[in-house]
Amino acid sequence: MKYRTYPHSDITVSEVGFGLWTTATGWWGEKTDDEAVAMLREARDLGITLFDAADTYGNGRSEEQLAKAFGGRADVVYATKFGYDFYNFGNGRYEDGTRGQNEIPHDFSPKFVRFALEQSLKRLQTDCIDIYQIHNARMSQIEDDILFELLEDFKQEGKVRMYGVALGPAIGWLYEGIDAVQKRNIATLQIIWNILEQYPGNAQITSAHDANADTGFMIRVPHSSGMLEGKYTEDTVFPAGDHRRHRPKSWLINGIKKIEHLRFLELPNRTLGQAAIQWLLNEPRVMSVLPNIYDREQLREFAGAPDTLPLTAEELQHITELYAQNFGIEEPPMNFKGTMERAAQNLAVSH
Repeated sequence: MKYRTYPHSDITVSEVGFGLWTTATGWWGEKTDDEAVAMLREARDLGITLFDAADTYGNGRSEEQLAKAFGGRADVVYATKFGYDFYNFGNGRYEDGTRGQNEIPHDFSPKFVRFALEQSLKRLQTDCIDIYQIHNARMSQIEDDILFELLEDFKQEGKVRMYGVALGPAIGWLYEGIDAVQKRNIATLQIIWNILEQYPGNAQITSAHDANADTGFMIRVPHSSGMLEGKYTEDTVFPAGDHRRHRPKSWLINGIKKIEHLRFLELPNRTLGQAAIQWLLNEPRVMSVLPNIYDREQLREFAGAPDTLPLTAEELQHITELYAQNFGIEEPPMNFKGTMERAAQNLAVSH
């Protein structure tokens, strides 16, 4: 494992991190807490130090799993998120399991955010959170001076070491990320970015370079929902409850065709999944990559990615050329959340 330090900070994280959405929710198959704790501890044994949770993952469960796995914290870095008010539903937990992936209400009022922080501290059994993230922020949160002043207060109180923004779901909001970087100089920004889904991540990272910002990036969905692991076939069937089951069949068919153009990245000592992580780590502003880890075989493969052969300049260039041609696949353009809102704002200003 290799490690990177956030700009102008003392927070050092492993180049591959562990996102607890796969252990605390049912989106990738159910796991018991004992199974989750065993995976988290094995991840630490493999050199992983960054563990990314959220108060709403399993309605507190991901944070509780971290406390069970690491207790006194040792040398791990806790990242978690806030903003969803799940406390007013089923006494803080959904009992009927019917919510699926539908969003529950946000609450970014100072009273609620402070309450959410205190609850996360209790579940994590710690007095300080290393990285505290606004969960699925919209533009109204990016523009909220009171919210950012509150986060600064948390730092001064010693309850948070660093704060930032986590964007999503879907592919993420374009201008929310750009403004978080350019107007807030945010310390950390979590985005979806991978070889197959480079936009809007490319634009958000470019904005950090252009602004000479201090922002470091966490990358989630680095394998495009498993596609870049290279193991899907046209006959692949995802289990009930798995979020991939809700994607159209065209996503699977077209993705498989794209992957065939990327098989050149596979080497005897480098899997396609590891190459996908290496592609991301080629960007120096990427602090850590958060692959979806849902079994121990994947854990070992992905944790080993930083020690595999880096991509060559020729390989990187070929990926750029393939992406420019959409890997030879004709698809309808994606509608990125936030893009139309900003376009409307720009049009109003111009008139």
